[in-house]
Amino acid sequence: MSSKGRNVSRTRSVSAGLMMYRRREGAIEVLLVHPGGPFWKKRDAGAWTIPKGEPSEGEALIAAARREFREETGLEPSGELIELGVVRQKGGKEVHAWAFEGDCDPASLQSGTFSLEWPPRSGKWRDFPEVDRAEFFELSAAREKINPAQVALLDALQAVTAG
Repeated sequence: MSSKGRNVSRTRSVSAGLMMYRRREGAIEVLLVHPGGPFWKKRDAGAWTIPKGEPSEGEALIAAARREFREETGLEPSGELIELGVVRQKGGKEVHAWAFEGDCDPASLQSGTFSLEWPPRSGKWRDFPEVDRAEFFELSAAREKINPAQVALLDALQAVTAG
């Protein structure tokens, strides 16, 4: 069943996101983002993700996916969206994802920010980017970089773009 227009209750942990992909020299490359903030600073393999986030109360998943893509990259997603399905991450969060073909210069992306008390219990609040960097990866490299639960989204993309 498609989750395209479905609204989601906030009683469970759900995110919605978009995976931009492009074709380069016969290969598929996907845009992944690296989470910002001190917790993720030194993490690499398994830390990257598709741009995603939680829907607002009553917000359709696909609308949340589009909004989160804009907030985390500064880009307006366009074109046909391909449903990739749902994965459940280690912490239990469900990630609903769609893909679209596009291109951009990852170095020019502009992310929104969030506030965090840092260092913990210091009373000092700092702003950090939601995403500190973005990069296109061929599927084989993306499998190493992406959150392990999201590898299934790469598999789904590969299946629909084959041929």
